[in-house]
Amino acid sequence: MQEDVLAILLRGTDEVLVEQELIKKLEEGRPLRIKAGFDPTAPDLHLGHTVLINKLKQFQDLGHEVLFLIGDFTGMIGDPTGKNVTRKPLTRDEVIDNAKTYEEQIFKILDPTKTLVMFNSSWMNAMSPADLIQLAAKHTVARMLERDDFSKRFKGGQPIAIHEFLYPLIQGYDSVAMKADVELGGTDQKFNLLVGRQLQEVFGQKPQVVITMPILEGLDGVQKMSKSLNNYIGIADAADDMFGKLMSISDELMWRYFELLSFRPMAEIKLWMQECEQGANPRNYKVKLAQEIIERFHDADAARKALENFEARFQRGAIPDEMDELELKIEGSGYCIANLLKDAGLTGSTSEAIRLINQGAVKINGEKVSDPKLEIPVNAESVYQVGKRKFARVKITS
Repeated sequence: MQEDVLAILLRGTDEVLVEQELIKKLEEGRPLRIKAGFDPTAPDLHLGHTVLINKLKQFQDLGHEVLFLIGDFTGMIGDPTGKNVTRKPLTRDEVIDNAKTYEEQIFKILDPTKTLVMFNSSWMNAMSPADLIQLAAKHTVARMLERDDFSKRFKGGQPIAIHEFLYPLIQGYDSVAMKADVELGGTDQKFNLLVGRQLQEVFGQKPQVVITMPILEGLDGVQKMSKSLNNYIGIADAADDMFGKLMSISDELMWRYFELLSFRPMAEIKLWMQECEQGANPRNYKVKLAQEIIERFHDADAARKALENFEARFQRGAIPDEMDELELKIEGSGYCIANLLKDAGLTGSTSEAIRLINQGAVKINGEKVSDPKLEIPVNAESVYQVGKRKFARVKITS
């Protein structure tokens, strides 16, 4: 097997269990069945979700069979991973509506003619109560409690509902039903992915190789990308919004995004890193990243216009080259925009800040702010503008 093929598949991965098994499967010379599952818990995907989808694309481009599993059955259970309380299950209608949008969005990356979209309700709805009991008999409570989140809740006296134990069991059985050779998941899914290996052996199949991918940090560079934390870039976002958000990330985070989100060769990216270390402006490479992402989810024309619009804001003097640079500390996860403007000296009071926001006189990185309750995440570094002449570059720290 060519070393460059393995290098492509291992790029950006956190862990491969077991790498030698992956090599052996690849050397068989047949298309492998590559599984990744997504519970349709929200209607829109963001760039954090695409870390897995990009890896599926790499397998697909190498001739392997991509199995994109929509967990319409497990979505109604609610994934307990990383939760310290029982998660509210979704209704059937919510799951179906979200699943439809997933299918539309994933084909902005994957080739629809080479992707098999599957729903785990296909086999789970056909399973009788007796079948489910037999499946449950193939795993133990002790093993379930080895999971970090379950263990913490059990020791802390917090309730764990019986149906939550079914989630990793059913996710593992999905691999049996799909005859998966490889399953991809985030690092937080490692336990569930290993249940799939164990159940495949119980059912007489060769165990799947587990590949875990890192959880992508959001725009703040610290917490995982999440809509609830307002540090995300949605793949359905407008091109100008995408461009502005990507240009706002730190130079250090840019290279992380290049590795996990870009399809450019790592050799090229490493060369750019060296050029920056030798004095090149990181902004120029951030533009390349933003254009690649926008072209993927919109088109080349949208990427070109987004760059033109962004540069026009600078050329109009909307954001000067020199301004005050501040670092504001806060306890907690976010800094209210009105308080930030006052503390940065851009307004005389929070009430003035709220009034100016409502008047459309406040911008972040050239983009108008409309929500006076906007929370700025810790570690975010942006240019804040009030009116035509007041500017400050502010970094939020904890």
